[in-house]
Amino acid sequence: MSGSAAVGPGPQTVALLRGGPRAAVKVAVLALYLRGSVAAGPTGSMRTSAPSPGASSTSGIALERAVYSSLHLPSTMPELMLRPRVRRALAELRSEAVAAGLLRRLPPRRTRAARRLLRDLRASAPAPAGPEGLSPAEILLAVALYGDTALKVLVPHFTRNAGLAGHGRREPGPAWDRGGGGSDFSGCAGGWGA
Repeated sequence: MSGSAAVGPGPQTVALLRGGPRAAVKVAVLALYLRGSVAAGPTGSMRTSAPSPGASSTSGIALERAVYSSLHLPSTMPELMLRPRVRRALAELRSEAVAAGLLRRLPPRRTRAARRLLRDLRASAPAPAGPEGLSPAEILLAVALYGDTALKVLVPHFTRNAGLAGHGRREPGPAWDRGGGGSDFSGCAGGWGA
């Protein structure tokens, strides 16, 4: 993988564009895990494990902080997605993507620029075969671009123990990733509000 993780939108924004709110939250959880601030909790949950040493990128800082503060008690991925603070941070991340010309406001859909960005990032950062030789920034970018497939390859134990990959089910992306042009941001219950 190249150093493209440091250029352009941060990994949470890339994940949001590729797979919607749930994908962005997974990348935020992974960023915290890679810094030692989050660990797997009991029965497919996550929890804080150490003080948060700061965010990994300028884009997504609010989302990482919201996720961290929401994990003081063990939470599953569905519980985390319902937390008001996480939902507000997702709305902020979406607003940043709209302002950058990467998402349309209503219905929330990727723009041509976002599709080009994702295509270019995938071309410069192919799906990894394993974590060997990858920096934390490259791991985050891989998960942002390739979702559960990359999670299972790069951090298999944490992914399984924290319940990040949905116990083997394919991570559903927005309708636009399934061939449609729709606006399925259903990964965040109740939409973008709160």
